[in-house]
This record gives sequence, structure tokens and C-alpha cells, in this order.
Amino acid sequence: MKQLLQRLDSGATLLVDAPVPAVSGPNLLVRSQATVVSAGTERMLVEFGRASLLEKARKQPDKVRQVLDKVRTDGLVPTLDAVRAKLEAPIPLGYCNAGVVAEAGPRAGGFAVGDRVVTNGPHAEFVRVPHTLAARIPEGVSFESAAFTPVAAIGLQGIRLAAPSLGETVVVYGLGLIGLLTVQLLRASGCRVVGIDRDAGRLALAERFGAVAVDGTVGDPAARVEALTGGVGADAVLLTLASDSDDPVHQAAAMSRKRGRLVLVGVSGLHLRRDDFYRKELSFSVSCSYGPGRYDPEYEEGGRDYPLPYVRWTEQRNFDAVLMMMATGALDPSPMVTHRFAFAEAAGAYQVVGGSEPSLGVVLTYPPADGASPRAARTVERGPAAPAGGRGGAGVIGAGNFAVRTLLPVLREEGARLRVVASGGGVTGTIAAEKFGFERVTTDLDAVFEDADVDSVYVLTRHDSHASLAIRALEAGKHVFVEKPLALDEASLDRVEAAARAAGRMVMVGFNRRFAPLTVEMQGLLRGRAGPLSVVATVNAGMIPRDHWTQDPELGGGRIVGEACHWMDLARALVGAPIREVQAVSARDGEGRAVDDIAHLSMGFADGSTAVVHYLASGARSFPKERIECFWDGKTAAIDNWRRLLRWGVPGGSLLNRPRAADKGHAAEVRAWAAAVRGGGPAPIPLDEVMEVSRWAVRAGALARDGRGEARRGG
Repeated sequence: MKQLLQRLDSGATLLVDAPVPAVSGPNLLVRSQATVVSAGTERMLVEFGRASLLEKARKQPDKVRQVLDKVRTDGLVPTLDAVRAKLEAPIPLGYCNAGVVAEAGPRAGGFAVGDRVVTNGPHAEFVRVPHTLAARIPEGVSFESAAFTPVAAIGLQGIRLAAPSLGETVVVYGLGLIGLLTVQLLRASGCRVVGIDRDAGRLALAERFGAVAVDGTVGDPAARVEALTGGVGADAVLLTLASDSDDPVHQAAAMSRKRGRLVLVGVSGLHLRRDDFYRKELSFSVSCSYGPGRYDPEYEEGGRDYPLPYVRWTEQRNFDAVLMMMATGALDPSPMVTHRFAFAEAAGAYQVVGGSEPSLGVVLTYPPADGASPRAARTVERGPAAPAGGRGGAGVIGAGNFAVRTLLPVLREEGARLRVVASGGGVTGTIAAEKFGFERVTTDLDAVFEDADVDSVYVLTRHDSHASLAIRALEAGKHVFVEKPLALDEASLDRVEAAARAAGRMVMVGFNRRFAPLTVEMQGLLRGRAGPLSVVATVNAGMIPRDHWTQDPELGGGRIVGEACHWMDLARALVGAPIREVQAVSARDGEGRAVDDIAHLSMGFADGSTAVVHYLASGARSFPKERIECFWDGKTAAIDNWRRLLRWGVPGGSLLNRPRAADKGHAAEVRAWAAAVRGGGPAPIPLDEVMEVSRWAVRAGALARDGRGEARRGG
């Protein structure tokens, strides 16, 4: 299938060949029939992409501060590489899509193949969305009109926050797509509407839809509104414009009546003047997109709806309300359509949107649904395969940041045969395939496991899928590299171990820090030590929202299992003896519940050595992330954020060790694994040791999550 992407570094729009997304759970696969280009949001993205790096920085001062903090902690080169990678990654465009359901997952909320639906899917021939972000198109409503639904729902949610009543005067400040649709919705609600804009054509449309048009370039708009309301002022003002200036909010306050309501639907400067609001006791709200459910992963990804008696209007139910208004004729987007392009000519649409030619509703049209199954299009052959001779290819499952920025560059440098990359939605896999030269890209996991030319599988997906995918790879006779953690519970670890031993294939977990150059140097200092070693690892992990999937015990396993396992493994590698006990003490919140990402893990080893991992999510981001200290035989050495090795009582003291670029061992780890695969072993980390560290990490996570601090002994 074809999909439209945009590069943020250049602003270029790309029409790429991508595999059709896979469908499962609460998802629908929709064959697109019409999409609408958002003249506001998408134009801003195009303009941002075309801007110089300096201009991009000026528009995002918060990001600049984050970059400067990263330079101070990680060094200049890694920071520049991270920024460049972020800007080079293309992003999907579009969020107004209408089409026909081609496939429905087992929990698709009653939708069926053949249903005509509107979604917030991107510009692509097929889109995958959860059923909570789809709504059936009523009879008599065209695909083209229905595609305006998400834009109209943004205006509708702003109206719901303003809560106008019959006969009130409402100002719509900004008459783009959202503003003009909002005018129609307010008129259908029995409101008197005043529309303000600087464009004569848009003002004429507002008048056509029943609004009083006020030219924002002539005189004082606030005075005009005051005159229109007999000196009272507007009951509510909806700001549906995009501006960096603070003036629109000031103007909105000036034209409001006492105790009026202001709702920001678009974008505006927000240096508010207290006197504007104080004297009139104005209320001010910021509307969030289509409505309740927006940015909630349970709703938008998991397909979990909110109960209607308690949350009357959600994203989906706002879509339904907009479509109902279209079906009754109260809302008609067709007068706003200024341009139509076949999807194959989408680049021309963005030249219009990003150029000087007047435009408003820009519609992309797609070929009619032909009834063919999309399953055959889930794998895209991209180029000639390697010469016959069989195996040796890498199959990569997951194409997120870690894959693209860390693992795949090293595999390419090693000359690995990049056979196939898989991703659920197809977009990230397509980007990775293009950048690194994969022979195939797919959304079908069977295309990885059943490929005879794949001898090693790299599992780089969400944590809850790691164990099952590793087992499938092993049962298919493949070696498997799993980005940590290997599994989220001990039963799953047992199954992985059994599969590995039965298959006689290697298992590797992404414990990269034991391969870092400074770790190897530290191990050299420790060689021949006489007494026990004490390791202290301080990790300034950074705060992650409590509702992030990594914090969920079922999805991510929590941050101890999912990330602190790194430093447990590092301690195991430095000590060189098996772990015999672990204790965990976690912080508690105001209600006495354990906060398991502010925790202290104590480890005891078979040779009498000890380690403590201080895993702290509560520190400043500008503070260095990691410090590893080792104490033994009257000597001390410390790894300072993977940039230098400091020494006390050890030859080659601290003053001789200048900071270098941070190296956490990813490249050395991947090289060691690739060499093991080529040579048939041995594994860079023995299977017994991989399983040992993984089991203790699961136990430590349970202790931290339960808030208990007792030790657990055993294997």
C-alpha cells in the first residue's frame, strides 16, 4: 500500500510503499476512500520541517534546554546524533479519514467488514485504528463529507467546554476549517454567532452559514462585538486560530461579557493579563482535541471505552454527533472544499497547503474498494535477496528508536545480511527498511519465523511480548536476541529456558553495559582481587508518568524488571560470581503505596561480594544519569556516566582520565552477538547467567512493587 510521510529535517513529503498493517484485539483495518488535509496542523508541520535548524530551535525553547542538559551529561557528539536521528525520522501525516472496514479484530466493538466508517487515521490506502476511534457513516453522508468529522469534533469539544445555551452570542475567532465547522454547529444549537477573521473568502462563508462576519483587519473587533450585543459583550468566545501572539486572548477577553467563557481550541500565546480576567471574572479553558479519551492509551490503543452514563461525550461519541448533524443537513462541509487530489498526487496537495495559493478544504481521493483481501500485501519485497547459499539473515521484530538508532547501525557496519524487518503498523518498519537496506518489510510475524534465510531474530517490541516471541523464534530454529527484559515473570522465564535448551540455539538479552569499554577496563582493574568487592550503582533514571506502559506490571513489568535489570547484570559481570540474595526497599507515596521506581536494591553474591543499586526517578534531568563505584582491597574506582574511569589507590589515577563520548556498550554487545551467530557460538553471555540475572530481576521487581524489603534466597 501507499502511505504519506513527512521528514521533519527538510519538510519533504514522501509517498512510500508500506505493508498493510496487521490487525488484532480492538483494532479495525480500514480501506481509505477520502482523507482531508488539515490546513492548520499539517501546514504547521510542513513549515516546521522547512525551517532551518536555528528556526526549529527558536520555536521549541523547551527542547533546546533538554538538548543542552544532554550535552552536559552525555557529551556533544551523542547529543547531536540523537537530535539528528529524531529529525530524520519521517512521521505519518493526516488525521481525517473515511473508508470501508476491510478487517475487524476479535474485540472490534461490533464493527464488521463492509461498514462505512470515519476514523482519525492518516493519509494511507489502509489504516489501522482501535474501534473507539471509529464511527459509522450514516446513509446519505458521502465519504468526502464524513472525512471532515475529526476536524469538526475538535470544534464540537470546544463548544461543549463553552456550554452555550439557546440564544447566547458566541464569537468564533478564526475561520479556518475548525472555525467554519464550529460556526455551523453553533448555529444548529440556536446560538447567535459572530465570526472573526482577516480573509474575505472565509468571512463570506461564515455569513453563508448564518454568522455575523467581522473583518479582523478593520477597526477594533472587540468594539464591533460590543456594539452587536448592545454593550453587553459575548457570552462565550472560541479561539479557533493559530497564532504565536498573546493578542487574540486579550481581544477575546475584551469582547466578553462579565463572567463570560473563553475556550482555546487552536493555538495562541498564553501570557495572560490578569486584569483582563479579574475585572470580569472570566473563565478560561483549553480544549483537548476530539474530547475525553484523547491521549489515554487505554482508550486510544487498548480500545477501552468510557461508560456512557458517566462520560456522556467521548472522542467516538463526538464523531457520532458530528455525523448525525451531517445526516440531518445541519452541518455541511462541502462548501469549504477548495481542492481535490488523487492520493497518488498527494505531493501537489502539500504544495498548495504550504504555498501562497488560497486553500481551505483539501481532499485526497482513493481508488474504490475492490473487495480484494489485504493480507497478501502484508509483506513488501524491497530489493534483490542475497546470493543463494541460504541462511545468515537477520530478522528484526520492532523498528522503534532503539532499533533504528542503536542496533541496526551496528548490524549494518558488521556486514550482516538484513533479511526482514517487521512492525505492527508497517510505517516504522518501512522507514527502517529504507534506511538500512532490508530485503523485505512486513507486518506478518510468520514472514519472519518461517523464513529459511533468517537464522537470528531480534525481538525489540513491548516487554509483555518478549517471552512469547523469543519462544516462537527458538521453536523455529533461530537464535534470538531479546532487548531486556527477557520475560516479566518466572514461569515465562522457565518456558524460554526450556525452549532454548530443546532447540540448541543461543539466547541473548540486551545487557549492554557489561560490554562497555569502561566496564572491560574496570574488570581489568578488578582482576586478581583478594577480598570481596562492593559495587554501588547510582542511577538517575528520570521520571516517567505513572500511567506509561513501562510502569504497568502486565505490559512493561515495572521499571525494576524493565530497566534496573541492567545494573543488576552489570554488578553480576563485575563480581564474576552468582547472585545469592536480593533485597529491595522502595519509597512510598502519601497514601502509603510503594513507588517502585524510587528503590534501593541490595545484592549478595556467592563469593561474599555485595552490590547496591540506587534506582531513582526523582532526580534532576541535568544531573548525570549513572555512576558505578567499586570498592575492594583498599582501592576504589568509579565509572562516571560512561565517559571516564576515575581511580583512587590504583595506578593511572583520576587526573589522567579525561571525559570521552559516552559509550554504554551497545556496539560491542551487538558485535559480540553477531560474531557468535556467525561462528556458531558460544553465546556472549552463557544461558545460565542470562536466566540467573533475569530471575533475580523479576524477584527484585516484585519486592519493590510490594513494598517489602525482605531477602529472597535461592537460584
